[in-house]
Formats: sequence, C-alpha cells, structure tokens
Amino acid sequence: MPAKTAKPAARAAKPAARAAKPAARAAKPAARLVPLGDRILVKQVRQEEVRASGLVIPDTAREKPQMGEVLAVGPGRLDDNGKRVPMDVNVSDRVLYAKYTGQEVPRGVLGAEEEEFLILRESDILAKLG
Repeated sequence: MPAKTAKPAARAAKPAARAAKPAARAAKPAARLVPLGDRILVKQVRQEEVRASGLVIPDTAREKPQMGEVLAVGPGRLDDNGKRVPMDVNVSDRVLYAKYTGQEVPRGVLGAEEEEFLILRESDILAKLG
C-alpha cells in the first residue's frame, strides 16, 4: 500500500515541472542578425542629452547619431571574378558613417528596446575611430 501512495506524489510533481517549462521558454535569447555581403550591423551611439552649457536637448530636436560600434560584419562583396573582397572594418570597431544611410533594425529584434541598430553597406562608412 505505501508504494501506491508514492506514485501519486510523483505524478503530482510532474505538473509542477511542466509549469516551470513555459517560464524558461519566456526567457528566450534575442534573435541573431548575420549581415550578408558587404553589409555591417552597427549599434548607434547616443549623444549626450545635456550640452556643456547646461542646455538639455529633447528627443525631438536631437540629430540622428552618426557614430556607432560594429557588432557584426558580413563576408564581403564579390568582385567581377567571383572572389570575396575582405572587409575593412572588424567587430568592435567604432565607426563614423554617413548621416542618412542604412536600414534601421526594428526595436526589440535584438532584445534591447532602448538601443538602436543599423545595417549599413561598407561604402556608407566614412571612417574608423582609433
């Protein structure tokens, strides 16, 4: 008789374990973006909200940032012979890029709602910051 009472207790533990699984699924890691060709994934660097004079710049008046950190780099473009041309930038480089270029990545795709990301072509990058 004691063996029969032990089985229902074990069965009762299984639903509790099943309830824990959806919580683990909710903590799903963010999607990973892999740039193709000569494209580069850049995390935009926010500019200071307060100027040296103490003037606070609101979000609506702030200019689009032109500086960022490279998070991922594509394999490079193909030349006329079908060979890959190596990229000039690497992951973790800080770059300066043209003002109205690139494609914005929708918020939340990479996990962070408050951060902004761009996908740029290598030709849109103006300089690397040393």
